[in-house]
Amino acid sequence: MAAEAKQGGMDMQTMMETYKKLATPGAPHRLLARMEGSWDARIKSWMEPDQPPVESVGICEQKMVLDGRFLQQEFRGKMMESPFNGIGFMGYDNNSKKFVSTWMDTMGTGIYLFEGDLGEDERSIIQTSSYNDPIQGPMNWRSVTRVVDNDTWAMQMFSTGTGGKEMKMMEGVYSRKK
Repeated sequence: MAAEAKQGGMDMQTMMETYKKLATPGAPHRLLARMEGSWDARIKSWMEPDQPPVESVGICEQKMVLDGRFLQQEFRGKMMESPFNGIGFMGYDNNSKKFVSTWMDTMGTGIYLFEGDLGEDERSIIQTSSYNDPIQGPMNWRSVTRVVDNDTWAMQMFSTGTGGKEMKMMEGVYSRKK
């Protein structure tokens, strides 16, 4: 066996150092960690753009997992008077230099995948996803998650359907439980 294993022109030690560097949490992970904690949520949902929003409340528990690499979210609340629960994960992929998220909830059986970048204000995470809605057909989503201060964060969700016009679907303001 050779003293140095070569893989793609890189020796084993250099490969391991590269992987270790890519696995190390950095500034984007510290931004996610600011959203760790127990939160009261006030949610507004728009079913039609020209109608007033439906308002609801919920509780959101968030914690950093896997040694500070990912933010795990568990949400419990109501949507149109029915129980609504969701679980998500958000991280920053040092390799692709993108924020990545998953979301799943009790309104369906799909897992939604989001990817995006840090906003110019360096406190907002702007991500996009696509979804094949069973009623409206293919849709594109855009989410904006913003750390307002140490005790508040907010999230907005927009959708663009076959008509090509973006519509605000949801807005949530999360206040740290005292």
